[in-house]
Amino acid sequence: PLAARLVDAGVPVMGHVGLQPQSVNRTGGFTTQGKDAASADAVIDDAVSMAQAGVYAIVLEKIPLELAQFITSKIAVPTIGIGSGLHCDGQVLVVHDALGFTEGFHPKHAKQYLSFATTARAALGEYVADVREGRFPAESHGVHASAELQSHLRAKR
Repeated sequence: PLAARLVDAGVPVMGHVGLQPQSVNRTGGFTTQGKDAASADAVIDDAVSMAQAGVYAIVLEKIPLELAQFITSKIAVPTIGIGSGLHCDGQVLVVHDALGFTEGFHPKHAKQYLSFATTARAALGEYVADVREGRFPAESHGVHASAELQSHLRAKR
């Protein structure tokens, strides 16, 4: 009902079904949603209701691949998958997961294209060493005062 009211008021709405990170404390954590018949039906009903309300697309987050395929075939609006497989109309990947901002846990549904955490740790280690050993900052990293300002500062001594 809220989506329908927003759409009627001219607000573009993107729906979201399945895992909703803002509600993980209420839904049992970052777990796959719609794994049994009853919860799958609830996800389907939500997606269909949102499509009928006029949303322009629906995010299908962390639901079984077959459920995502079923929903994508059943509704007329595009589906955007995150952790819901290849049968969605589009895909989204959290940039922190794609670029490897964290070490340790990596979501199963995410593909890591870079290990930023490793690269960042090495770069920051170089920075710390440069500061400790007096290589940074160098004179070239600063801006010299104008001759007028230098004269003014000398006169204040």
